[in-house]
Amino acid sequence: MEWLIDPFEVSFVQRALWGGILVAGVCALAGTWVVLRGMAFLGDAMSHGMLPGVALASLLGGSPVLGAALAAGTMAAGVSAFGRSGRLSQDTGIGLLFVGMLSLGVIIVSRSQSFAVDLTGFLFGDVLAVRERDLVFLAVALVVAVVVSVLGHRSFVALTFDERTAHTLGLRPRRARIVLMGLVTLAIVASFHVVGTLLVFGLLIAPPAAALFWARRVPVVMLGAAALGAFATVTGLLISWHWGTAAGATIAAVAVALFGISALAARVRKSRLLAALVVLPLAACGTEAPAPPAAPPHGYVEGAEETAEPQPRLVFADADGEVRVLDLITEETTSAGRVPGIDHVTTDGRFAYLSSGGTVHVVDSGAWTVDHGDHVHYYRTGPKAVGELPGGPALGADSDSAVTAVVSQGHTALADRPALEKGTLTAGEPVTGVAVPLGERLVVADGKMEVRTREGATESVLPAECADPRGTASTRRGIVFGCADGAVVVSEKDGTFTAEKVPYPEAVSAEERADEFHHRPGSTTLAARAGDRGVWTFDVTAKTWQLFETGPVEAVNAVGSGGSVLTLTADGVLHALDPATGAETANRALITGPVDPGAEIQVDTSRAYVNDAAARIVHEVDYADSLRVARTLAVEVAPVHVVETGR
Repeated sequence: MEWLIDPFEVSFVQRALWGGILVAGVCALAGTWVVLRGMAFLGDAMSHGMLPGVALASLLGGSPVLGAALAAGTMAAGVSAFGRSGRLSQDTGIGLLFVGMLSLGVIIVSRSQSFAVDLTGFLFGDVLAVRERDLVFLAVALVVAVVVSVLGHRSFVALTFDERTAHTLGLRPRRARIVLMGLVTLAIVASFHVVGTLLVFGLLIAPPAAALFWARRVPVVMLGAAALGAFATVTGLLISWHWGTAAGATIAAVAVALFGISALAARVRKSRLLAALVVLPLAACGTEAPAPPAAPPHGYVEGAEETAEPQPRLVFADADGEVRVLDLITEETTSAGRVPGIDHVTTDGRFAYLSSGGTVHVVDSGAWTVDHGDHVHYYRTGPKAVGELPGGPALGADSDSAVTAVVSQGHTALADRPALEKGTLTAGEPVTGVAVPLGERLVVADGKMEVRTREGATESVLPAECADPRGTASTRRGIVFGCADGAVVVSEKDGTFTAEKVPYPEAVSAEERADEFHHRPGSTTLAARAGDRGVWTFDVTAKTWQLFETGPVEAVNAVGSGGSVLTLTADGVLHALDPATGAETANRALITGPVDPGAEIQVDTSRAYVNDAAARIVHEVDYADSLRVARTLAVEVAPVHVVETGR
């Protein structure tokens, strides 16, 4: 065991060990958020952007650590400014600042007559040169990182996984983002002296990424990352001592190797290779009858991949009927056939229903969410065209586990849901009126409100009337039917159906009624156009209408949960309205030139999507951050019609 103990009997190796362990702790706390939020490029840019600060501080005889901190802070402020401009994507701003700061650092060094700055130490670090005062600095940095992580944990989690919720809960996501940026800056500044800026990601990224293969809860991931980072430090120092390699680079290499081992182990575990290696020999040697096949695991869907997060996609079509499916995570586009003469598109969350003449064409987007109330499953598979239903235009679609109902003018087409999910379109008898599945029954509005069996037999007549039903919305509080004089909200509990009529607060003309509701899936705040007067909102929980007299709008949607009501006006400007008063809280010019009649606002848990057909782009908007344009998605064909799925 002398080979294991001897190196650590030397004082400078002991200091290197403690320095590496402290850095591993700081990097585990910050690096976990870097990995979860996809901030690796930002961290890389910040680490290299420290060069001008370090160079200038060294030339002036100041502290390189202070210079590094100031330069990294400047980088962080610049990235934030670029991100809020809306003109450039954040990655573009990061890239420009990365090159600019690195160039400035090289210029400063090149102007030095003595080249006093140790670029090798800056780039690759020198863990074996760690001094006692460096350990004190690292210990203080670790304490600060722990305090920030504990106090900001709730805000960081909400910011990472659902920024809209962070805003709704008053967690101030903008401030949380700044604090998180400061935490990353602290980790990078504290680490560069040990492993250098080129290798800092060995400890900032690799241990948290490896820990994610073994844990899902953020605190456990952080502890696992710290342990893996400490192990990489010990192993790297041992290898460096015995083989004469660069200590900092060896530590970083071991950390990356641990990630590779974790990824491989997770893959083996997922494929159940170990189980096969155990079961096959026993089956060959034993004489007992084989055990019955195991039941599919909970949530299993044949032919689909279950994922850990939602898989949002956009289904869009151009004026010629070319249909495409855009994966909003990978930004890959897939063709889903051609449907000439499309006049309307709607969705039930997975399938897109494209109306053309008297036919509804069904396209499987290949992404969907199954909500079991206490937990949620997310799935993905390849998009494809499924078939056709009679009727149209498709004004709305709702589904449960047994039936899909596609609402057109005056009637509803029904399809077998299990068959549809397997790629076969089996149509049932159409229903006169507007029908929506609820509680293993169909609720039908056709002047009167009826509860019917799936076979069409009337079970009960609800005590509410809905003249000229148009527009429906499925929410957690029930189904909303738009009527000539207001709305009817139908809910079900333990097999008992109730209906409540909510009239408009004033008499409205046929042109001003709400005939198509828009809302974030699951939200209980609905929005609809009110003719030339403006926008209706309907609170399903409070059962109240509000009319915001904004003037005519081209599109509208509601974020819900206290979030904004979004409108798009004919001048191409997106507006955010206060849901309580209708006052404008933000606006953003998106579309140049006339707004296409098919322009829509699609809303999910954190983003809104606005299609710009003329420019062949879709704007991704962060509606919780003053309508900041998060991405501009260029697409192959003009997105005249668009819906979002996978929600």
